[in-house]
Amino acid sequence: MSRQQRTLPVLTILAALALAACAETPTTPLTAPRSGATPRAAELLATRPGYVRIGVVPSVTEIDIGATGDFVVSDKATGAPLLTGSARQIHVSLVAGTTVANYRLQVVCGNAATRDGRIAAAQAKGYATYTVWNPAGDCWRVYLGEFASNASYSIRTAFKNQAITDGLAAGDAFWTVVTLGVPPKLRLLDGATELVNAGPVVVTPAAGGHVLIAGLEYRGIGEVAVNSSLKLAGVNELPLQEYLYGVVPAELPPVTYPELEALKAQAVAARTYTLAGMGKRAADGYDLLATTADQFYEGARREKPLSTQAVDETAGTVITYEGKLISAMYHSTSGGWTADNEDVYVNVTPVPYLRGIPDAQRGEALEHVPSLDVFRNHANARSLRSAHQGDFESDWARWHRWTFEWSASDISAVLSTTYGDVGEVRAINVLDRSQSGRVGTIEFVTENGTFSAQKDGIRAVLKYIDATGAAANLPSTLFYIEPVIDHKTGVVAGFQVWGGGIGHGLGLAQTGAVGMAQKRATYQEILTHYYQGIALEQR
Repeated sequence: MSRQQRTLPVLTILAALALAACAETPTTPLTAPRSGATPRAAELLATRPGYVRIGVVPSVTEIDIGATGDFVVSDKATGAPLLTGSARQIHVSLVAGTTVANYRLQVVCGNAATRDGRIAAAQAKGYATYTVWNPAGDCWRVYLGEFASNASYSIRTAFKNQAITDGLAAGDAFWTVVTLGVPPKLRLLDGATELVNAGPVVVTPAAGGHVLIAGLEYRGIGEVAVNSSLKLAGVNELPLQEYLYGVVPAELPPVTYPELEALKAQAVAARTYTLAGMGKRAADGYDLLATTADQFYEGARREKPLSTQAVDETAGTVITYEGKLISAMYHSTSGGWTADNEDVYVNVTPVPYLRGIPDAQRGEALEHVPSLDVFRNHANARSLRSAHQGDFESDWARWHRWTFEWSASDISAVLSTTYGDVGEVRAINVLDRSQSGRVGTIEFVTENGTFSAQKDGIRAVLKYIDATGAAANLPSTLFYIEPVIDHKTGVVAGFQVWGGGIGHGLGLAQTGAVGMAQKRATYQEILTHYYQGIALEQR
């Protein structure tokens, strides 16, 4: 019986991406190694210094890529050109991955030194080797051989005996079927030309051109790779400064808010958030998402001269606390008072620079936390019933005050989405509030039980119904809620809420920053108002 001549490498990141579809017998799952040389796949996904990688299309089965002018599509690993084109897009789709099951002989489960020594000795004798980290045993499994899953017992026994003779195994070595996933490949279709590539592809536009990803224009380069869910991710890699050109006007539109100092404050906050979050989503091949889950970003089409000026004039400026980059949280509209971080998230340690402070709507700081009377008596409270989904910055602080009324059937339907059939909703009680006035815990007393929600999670439970009939998260937790009583019957006919602000309420309030800028505050004054005890540094 001849030994297997092919040598298998230590599990790479690309193989790890396919492990969701893998299985192993016995039951311990295969996982990626936690030490050793950096695999080539990890190098492919790394961000170049001074650049940022944004998941603009995070998870799809097909995507179009190209450029506004001439472009080259190349294999990321080798740099070899695959396709060229001009002012168009090519179609990329997935070729499904496969799995291969083989018998392998486990000869040892040891530390890294044991692993490396056994692999070197086995490879010197021509054995196929494979290794994987076993977290349950806190050791590295080393396998020898690679036999089809229907290989006979006699053949495998002969192999094991030879491994023992060669000093590579002991009598307790055992056979197991290891199933490895082969990651999906990329199919590129350009007119009549079709090709399949095993790894990520890069789209590089000619000088002066913009890359196209799913029809939108971006600076820098484009990339299509397989993410951790074994789907396609469209990635835009570009210099940090150019990324901010697209973030700042998307987060704080300069046409609506033409206040340079507010835009500068937004630029510094966005730069700090980006740098502090580098590698946050590395498992999917990029740093940040292009949505409000991180920062809103739609590429070159959102760029405006005034916001670009704000980015350029604050180049390199970041926010630090005790010498470290802060988590530069920001939101649209505070409603009059920003939040402490523990007002928003459950089981967190208070962050000294994320303390609630009076906001500056139109430059007029409120002297106290808004009360129920303040909300009720506001002359222009926005009706959420007429609200359309979309850009919440389309006019001045239109979410500063809002109101909504649920009918009895509305509130039952809304809560049943989260808790199952709740039946009649009999009472809604706010059990505690933070110093910023935000609801900490809310209780829903219903026909079928009593349920509760906490802090920012309340917004996803207590949804309102907009003009399209769709349910949307409540704008903020800075609200008061009361029953609507039918005066004829005395029963609860529904509930009405009065609230203020939109977003989590942490850190910089964008419309408040605009109000401060109108009162001639500098961006430095704006930032030190919203983030307590911070310093501005050049990095």
